[in-house]
Order: sequence, then C-alpha cells, then structure tokens
Amino acid sequence: MTDIITALLLIIGGIFGFVASVGIIRLPDTLIRMHAATKAGALGSGLIFLGLAFFSKAPGTTLRALAAVFFLLLTAPVAAHLIGRAAYCSRVNLWHKTWIDEFANVCDWCQTGQRTDHADECRLKETLVDGGKREHKNGKAEKEN
Repeated sequence: MTDIITALLLIIGGIFGFVASVGIIRLPDTLIRMHAATKAGALGSGLIFLGLAFFSKAPGTTLRALAAVFFLLLTAPVAAHLIGRAAYCSRVNLWHKTWIDEFANVCDWCQTGQRTDHADECRLKETLVDGGKREHKNGKAEKEN
C-alpha cells in the first residue's frame, strides 16, 4: 500500500511539474509565466517531496522532506511576488490583453513621470499621498479643491 501511495504522489507531482514547464513555454508574458511556474511548480515539488517522505523508512529523511515542503511553500509565493514586482518595475511589457494595472503607482518611474501610459494612476497616487497637494513648476505646492 505504501508503494501505491508513493507512486501516486510522485506521478501527480510529476504531472504538476510538467504543467508548470508547459505554462512557462506557452503563456504570453513574464508575470503570467511566473504564476504558472510558482503555483504548479511548488505543488509538484511538494508532492514529490511528500512521496519521498511517505516512502522513506528513516525518520531523518522524512523530517527533511517535510521541512523541504514547508520551506518551499513558505518561500515560493514570496519569491514569486518579488520577482514579479521587479519585472514589472523594470518595465517588462505586459500582455496586450492585460487591462487591469493595479501596480502602476508603486514603482519609481511613477514619481519621475517616465511612463506616460500610466499618467492617470501616477496622478492618483500624488493625490492620495499629498492629500490633494500638487507641486507646480515654480516649486510651490497648492491645495486642489
């Protein structure tokens, strides 16, 4: 029975790993590819480690495999978020069908005004941060009504 459960965990983990690799190849932009790699890749690797933990008779190997699953599930979402944010802030082009841009006001280029296609979101951030104050070319801040 142990062999059957181990085989199922390894096969399902391998399928999720395969789905992650297909997602990396087939999906259109960096952020969507990263999502596929993180979610399916972490689940596939976690299932393979669980298969190892279930199969192993030694408690040390089982504990190491369970610790690997724990740290994988702990670090994969954080790493994916940071990689995605770095890719976005370095101006990697989004897919042409992406129409919601919730990250437009968090990068440094928003303050410098370098990205003109998100000028409205940058103005919105100015309004929210300054409480309605905008600095004009002469350097004076005026309160907007």
